[in-house]
Amino acid sequence: MNVDAGEAEAAWRDVGEVFDDVDRTMSRFRPESEISELNRRSPTAAVAPVSAPLYEALVLCERARRATNGRFDPRILTDLERLGSIGFVETGRTPGTAPNGDRQGPLLERSPRNRTVRLRSLVDLGGIGKGLALRWARRRLNERLAWSADVGWSDRGLLIDAGGDLVMDGPAPDGGPWRIAIEDPAGGSDPVAVFEVRDGAVATSSIRIHSWQTSSGETVHHVIDPETGHPAGGGLRSVTVAWPDPAWAEVWTKSLFVGGAWTIASEAEAAGLAAWWVDGEGRLGMTEPARTMTIWS
Repeated sequence: MNVDAGEAEAAWRDVGEVFDDVDRTMSRFRPESEISELNRRSPTAAVAPVSAPLYEALVLCERARRATNGRFDPRILTDLERLGSIGFVETGRTPGTAPNGDRQGPLLERSPRNRTVRLRSLVDLGGIGKGLALRWARRRLNERLAWSADVGWSDRGLLIDAGGDLVMDGPAPDGGPWRIAIEDPAGGSDPVAVFEVRDGAVATSSIRIHSWQTSSGETVHHVIDPETGHPAGGGLRSVTVAWPDPAWAEVWTKSLFVGGAWTIASEAEAAGLAAWWVDGEGRLGMTEPARTMTIWS
């Protein structure tokens, strides 16, 4: 069953509103965003209650930090500034002058009853923000399109693409699963693999686009190892994970990427993840769950 044009247009507006709301709440590139304001007041001052979306994001980050033994930790803002990542001049703070704060243990103190939080160090919510935007947009679409009992998922599907991170429900337009191509992180025109997925999400961490040179001429990228404060990867160019939830797919890609090429196969297999990765020599690896989904590589 197809969605009529008016319904599709309204649904697309819903998606745009969700992403705009997340941007206004969590973007480090907007000095007026809620997270920018919270970062300006941290880590020394207690703060008033934050919005429900920001509270959910921060709580998820803390859960992800514990689940990944600290490999996923958003307290990397000062590291990105030190390395010269763009997007900080707009905040009115001179890059590299922010306090490091406490980057050991929990990333925040919080009160669930009134959503009051105090950050122990400055945070960057870019990656998890995109995953949450996909989670919430999918929820809004499901509510709006409200699949009726006589239609069901076998007849209609949806896919939302946020810069290469995806969430999908139901069938593709041809009635089968969605076919997802993994981009060549070396910039080649052909994908490195194609796999099929019906319901769930896909996230990728890659150094192909967000890389730059420091003032000393060193090539660096945005995936930071929270333990060292330096770019992570250890011989990896990209990591892709398929997972039911887009925010957690983002968490697992970052965690595996930070772990590096030597551990990714064993750790991804042990966690039961459908994961694909490309190492520094351009070689493709994948877990057994990923292999069962792959139709071309």
